[in-house]
Formats: sequence, structure tokens, C-alpha cells
Amino acid sequence: MSKVERRVRSLVAEDGEMRDALETVLDSATDGEVQWVDVRDEITSGQWGRLIEKEILVDGERGFAIADRDGVEAGLTDDDGGGGGGDVDTPETTSWTKWDKLAGLATVGAFVGYAVGPVRNVIAGGIDLVLGPLVELVPFYVIIMLIALGTGLYSTLLRAGLMDMEKMSQYQDRMKDIQERRKEAKERDDQEALDAIQQEQMDAMGDQLGMFKEQFRPMVWIMFLTIPAFLWMFWVIGYRGSDPAYPAIAAQELVVPLAGTVTWDAGLVGPIQMWIVWYFLCSMAFTQLVQKSLNISMSPSSS
Repeated sequence: MSKVERRVRSLVAEDGEMRDALETVLDSATDGEVQWVDVRDEITSGQWGRLIEKEILVDGERGFAIADRDGVEAGLTDDDGGGGGGDVDTPETTSWTKWDKLAGLATVGAFVGYAVGPVRNVIAGGIDLVLGPLVELVPFYVIIMLIALGTGLYSTLLRAGLMDMEKMSQYQDRMKDIQERRKEAKERDDQEALDAIQQEQMDAMGDQLGMFKEQFRPMVWIMFLTIPAFLWMFWVIGYRGSDPAYPAIAAQELVVPLAGTVTWDAGLVGPIQMWIVWYFLCSMAFTQLVQKSLNISMSPSSS
């Protein structure tokens, strides 16, 4: 079903007189175009404006062209007066590639490292080959800042590259369209249209799953890259009774506003240690900085 057909169904469901107005426009059109002077004696200016507003009539060479004559005719012929559908297309659900699925499995495996010491030691030991030399060169808080900057950069790029914002906007627009038509049907006290819209709303529940898949796909890759780095910091400082790989770093003292002098392994917010708090503060700040610098929006825009 085309957009124009949906719009025609919606218009006719809202106002039965729009059927006659649309038929008049079709009969008066010459070479697919019609002018206001051709129909002003038979339809109202409000009806004419609605056809332009819904983009059933678009700019033509000598007047207004019918955007999709077949769609208009289909909408008039098949309309059942039951509220029809809205004028927002349902987006196709994104399919995960085999690489997405493998990254998901690897992420689940990496999560095991938080509870199983040998797994954590293997993963963190591999990361230590890269980050270990930095421990002797720069303070640990700088290393955490560099990790936060890296995670903020690739998380922004992955979300921008893997999450289809246009599709997310379509999901939101469809739900908004359904809500608006439901409100209009309530105002008209059109129970038949309300029943049809209710059924459409139930069908649209699949959109929630589609939006979840769109959002979770880049998250799999972000976690796939972030968990090893996080496990390394976990391994360096020690957590939940595990021995730190770098005891000197775990015992380093630093002055924190409100908390005073603490060590990296001190519980700053309940059981949450200082290094975790510092990482998340840096991560949030750098993520916002990267998004602003690259002019990347992480929010879908409704049409």
C-alpha cells in the first residue's frame, strides 16, 4: 500500500465528504494536473488545502499534479470506512549479520570474565600487553581518561554507522501517526475507526521489537570492544575480593571533592570503587565532546 493510498483512506475516514472532493479532482485533472479554478465550484478551499497538506496534490507545471493517481483510486475503491491506515510506512526490520551474532556471542563470553578468574586473567593479560607499558609512563587516572576517550569515540561512530536513524524516525512517526488518528477518532466518536486503529496499534507492537534491534545492534559491538578494557581495569585494581595485579596502583591516594583522600579501590558510592566512578565521568564527558565535535546526533528526528 502506497503512502498516497494510506493518506486517502485516512482523509475519507475523517471526513466522508473528502471522497466526493477527491473524485472531483480526479475527474477534473488534465494530463495528471488540476488547477483551483477547475474545481472551486465543487469543492471547498478547506478540502483543497487538505489535499495539498497531505501531499496528494503536489506542485506541477501549470497547477497541481496528482502525486499518485493509482494510489488515490485504490484508496477510494478499497476504503471500508473503518479508519484505514495512516500515512506513515512501516519500516523493514533490520537483520543481524553473522558478524553481529558472533560479536554478541563473544560479548557474552567476555562477561564471564567478571565472575571467573581464569577467564578474566586471560583477557586482561592480553590487554595488558598493550596498556601495561603505559602504567610506568603516565598516572593511572590519565590511562582511564584515554580509555574513556577511546570508548566514547568508537561508541559514537558505531552507533552512527550501525543504527539507522531514518528507520528509527519511521518507527516513531508511525506510532505518533497512530496516536493522532486515535485522538481524532475519539473526538468524532467514531467507534468503528477506533476499533480499526486499535487493531493497527496491536500490529504495530512489533515496531517496539524493531526499535530494540536497531538500538541493540551497535551496543553489541560497543560492549565487545569495551568489556576487555573494563576487565583490564578490574584486573589492575582488584574488585570483589580479587587480588590487584598492580597493588601499588590500587593503593595510590588521590583527593576527591566531597570524599576527601581515597584510593582507587575505595568504595566511593556504596560498593562502586573510585576507578569505576572516574571512568564513567570521563566516558560521559568525552562521549558528549566527540558527538559535538563530529556533529553526530544520537536522537532520531521525527518528520
